[in-house]
Formats: sequence, structure tokens, C-alpha cells
Amino acid sequence: MKKIGVLSLQGGFKEHLDMIRKLGHEGIEVRKSEDFNNLHGIILPGGESTAIGKLIVDLKIKEELINQVKNGLPVWGTCAGMILLAKEIDNRSNTHLNLMDICVKRNAYGSQLDSFVTEAKIKYISTKNIPLVFIRAPYITSTGENVKILCKIDDDIVAAREDNILVTSFHPELTDDLSCHEYFINKML
Repeated sequence: MKKIGVLSLQGGFKEHLDMIRKLGHEGIEVRKSEDFNNLHGIILPGGESTAIGKLIVDLKIKEELINQVKNGLPVWGTCAGMILLAKEIDNRSNTHLNLMDICVKRNAYGSQLDSFVTEAKIKYISTKNIPLVFIRAPYITSTGENVKILCKIDDDIVAAREDNILVTSFHPELTDDLSCHEYFINKML
């Protein structure tokens, strides 16, 4: 059994915790530095990236999170989590964690009303089509040379990996499909 943390400050953290538990692992709510002890991996959920970015500073866990990931802790950012991990945010001068060599466009698919669900086969994650839920989602506009693109939708990069960092524009936790969580837990941890 692996111990998987989920940053639990704002956004869809409960759904990620449920998926982890469905796979038979221990889901840990991460809200303070001590919560990082003995984690095998951590998920940064969707939500509002600006709010989460402010909370990790206010709660004094930003540096701990950066250090853990730099020291090899596997991390997966979904939607807002992708924005938090990016080294560059389109049309913004500041970033949050500055860990993954990607440029991300916030709300790239439009407003809440433009949210949508589609399906795709993500070669590294599943042999079958899986549902992809996009809610005010970002996408990756450019990647560094060590970033592996895992999935594109209409030429937009919506899933990628660099070393111990995985990002998805979409919300696997809002479906019944466990493929992405299985990939993170079984292939990255």
C-alpha cells in the first residue's frame, strides 16, 4: 500500500482521495509541512490556481513542496495543478512552483460554459479510450526538450511528463475511470 498525498487546500481534492482509496492505497490530505512525511507521491488537484498558489505561501508549505519534488517525490498536477507546476504561464510574469519546463495557457478553452468531455487513448496510460473532462482548462503551449508529450486534443497538449512530474489539463478524478490514477501510482511511484 502506497501513501499518496493530495494538496487539500481548495478545489477537487476529495475526488482524488476517493480514487486513491478505490485503488487500495492510503490517501493523505496535505495542508502543512508535516503532512509530507513518508509520502510516496503527491497530487495537486484542479481548482483555482491563483488561490492555491496564495494558500501554499500563506500556509508556509511552498518551499517544502518545491524541495520534495526537486528531491524526486513524484507529483501529478491536474488542471490548476498543471498551472502551479509550470515554469511559464502565458501572458503572466510570475509563476508558482516553477518546476516543469512547460508554458501553460490558463483558461485556454474558455469559460465555465465552454467546459466539455471527450475521449482519447493515451498510449502511455491506457490501451483504451478514456474520458477526459475539461473545465476552464489550461493547455500546454510549449515544452522543454526533456518533456514527453502524452496526449494532444486538436493539436493542444493536454498531458505531459518530465521526470517525476506528470500534468494533465483534464480532470480524471471526475470520472469513474481509474487509468490515470493507476498510471501515476503504478508507473511513477
